[in-house]
Amino acid sequence: MLHNKEKAKEFYQCLGKLFYSIAMADKKVMPKEIASLRKDVKKYWLSSDHEVDEYGTDAAFQIEIVFDWLHEQEAEGDKFFKEFTDFYDAHSSLFSPQIKKRIWKTADDIAFSYAHKNKSELILLNKLKLMLT
Repeated sequence: MLHNKEKAKEFYQCLGKLFYSIAMADKKVMPKEIASLRKDVKKYWLSSDHEVDEYGTDAAFQIEIVFDWLHEQEAEGDKFFKEFTDFYDAHSSLFSPQIKKRIWKTADDIAFSYAHKNKSELILLNKLKLMLT
């Protein structure tokens, strides 16, 4: 998918920001949302594209690294959805139908994991769905 280590790293970092914005839509990240992210990273992202970072580690771990860092910083989630959309618009060729399905599945799983989907999460999910279709 990505033939450049820096582009792969940036791609997965943007996904981490997107998934954080979904989890933070209601202004708090719950443990079940974190668990859902970790499960989906393992299930859908690790080794799926065989991309590694400069240290030889699966680049998809950048999703968790960025998500965890933002959570630790207690960052507001609003701006990170915008950062993802900007990246998506600038690099649309990186988003195959299969990648779009994985993005949607991960975002939907995070939103559903704690008390199902609330209004704030539904708004972001609808924006994401429109972008990915």
